[in-house]
Amino acid sequence: MAVARAGFPPELLSQPWSARIHYFQAYMMAHPRLVATREALLNAIHEVPANSLILVFGPTGVGKTTLRVKVEQLLAAELLPMLEADRGRLPVVSVECVAPESGSFSWRDHFRRLLLQMDEPLVDYKINTAAPVHIADKAVRFMPSAKAVGAEYHHAVERALAFRRPMAVLIDEAQHLARMSSGRRLSDQLDVIKSLANRTNTVHVLIGTYELLAFRNLSAQLSRRSIDIYFPRYKADDPDDLKVFRTIVKSFEQQLPLSESPDLLKDWEYLYERSIGCVGILKDWLVRVLVSVSRRSAETLKRKDLEAHAPSVAQCDKMLSEAVEGEVRLIESAEERSRLRTRLGLSGKENSGEAADSSTKIAAQARNPLKPGQRRPVRDAVGTASSMDANGSRL
Repeated sequence: MAVARAGFPPELLSQPWSARIHYFQAYMMAHPRLVATREALLNAIHEVPANSLILVFGPTGVGKTTLRVKVEQLLAAELLPMLEADRGRLPVVSVECVAPESGSFSWRDHFRRLLLQMDEPLVDYKINTAAPVHIADKAVRFMPSAKAVGAEYHHAVERALAFRRPMAVLIDEAQHLARMSSGRRLSDQLDVIKSLANRTNTVHVLIGTYELLAFRNLSAQLSRRSIDIYFPRYKADDPDDLKVFRTIVKSFEQQLPLSESPDLLKDWEYLYERSIGCVGILKDWLVRVLVSVSRRSAETLKRKDLEAHAPSVAQCDKMLSEAVEGEVRLIESAEERSRLRTRLGLSGKENSGEAADSSTKIAAQARNPLKPGQRRPVRDAVGTASSMDANGSRL
């Protein structure tokens, strides 16, 4: 007798395997890391000046694409009343940066993808962009000809964004912007995005791996106009993180469209080991296992199925190395802060308020690591009680 699973539609088990696999692929879990990053991103989109840049970065496979899709859905739902009244508007424009085949990022191809994304709004209405669109009694053609140069595409994107008025432009896999031709500077790449955001008065969100950290402080102007949002993985040295990860494993276990729900929780350590704590890696792995299971119409999956499709040790080691390196780069050391304060003309250390008290406590703990009531490690005196004083020393 099948056990009822929370949130799982039992009628799905009578559907073809293609429908069952699609269900699991589309399943999105609102786990704490995703929810926190989603709220931070939505708040930033609403609060920052309209010409700002937002950088969202984290390890590969942490769930950044899921984050982007969820933000698109929420912005569309939020603007739905406005979209019904203004059929030409888009809630958001989303595009993925494609890795260049030639080794150099192509702005022409990127702009063309942006224009293609803006051809059809998320409401039941279409504009034929092959024909001129009238804005303020002036005919504007959004899609340039196939022979157009990059500058013409750039101008077309500016006009399209001005007409569509999205709340944000989301650029996934944005680390590919760093693929440049010889002699081009990284700051030049960001200047194109910054200029586009400024001229269209539209927030641009760059979503990518830790490679985006190279974009953070290329210039003082970029530092002032950009916001960093970090999407971290779950770490094994944090008990709370491990507790959440086990909950995630249990949720995936209940949502797998199999007649017999597998016991994934007993293998949670192995699942963590081969996903390095990234939910996206874990889900992609389970999708591969589910496809394999469907080909032989099995009732459930077992440990050997997980092992057959798990990322290799070498792959996990590479992903973990990049994740740890990125995490280390995010740590702001006390020396860096002291250097900043000195350059500002302040004392190297903060000596007032709670910060000073905290520093004093930390220093005291370093000098005396013992807890209250705990004795120092000294040799006890040997002898009768009459030959010792109240402190245990010889008389």
